[in-house]
Amino acid sequence: MERAEVLKRVIGILTEAQEIRRAAEAGEDGDVPAAEAGVVTQLLNEMLPSISVPAESSPQQVARLVAEALGPALHTMVAGFSLAFTSLALVHDSGRTDLSSIQVLQQLALEVESGEFDDGS
Repeated sequence: MERAEVLKRVIGILTEAQEIRRAAEAGEDGDVPAAEAGVVTQLLNEMLPSISVPAESSPQQVARLVAEALGPALHTMVAGFSLAFTSLALVHDSGRTDLSSIQVLQQLALEVESGEFDDGS
């Protein structure tokens, strides 16, 4: 999966987390956060590769196959969450009160969509 696609999903996860928090704080129906948590799970699953392990594989071979498959995906996911956190932290630390965290994430999503974070840039 391309870096920009991972970034979009990370932003989606953080946006859904904000919505879950908002609903919980508002005392809304308990089913709403559960449904939204399902969206978060779906977005996470989309970022992880499928792994095929031959039945005759040894435990060491399984560990190697899993590490080889998950390593790059997890690295990209952590980089995406780090970028989002840094974007939010910079706004917070600058003392800006005119932007909500959702607005910061929306701006980051627009930057991703415009190609600012494409591979190789």
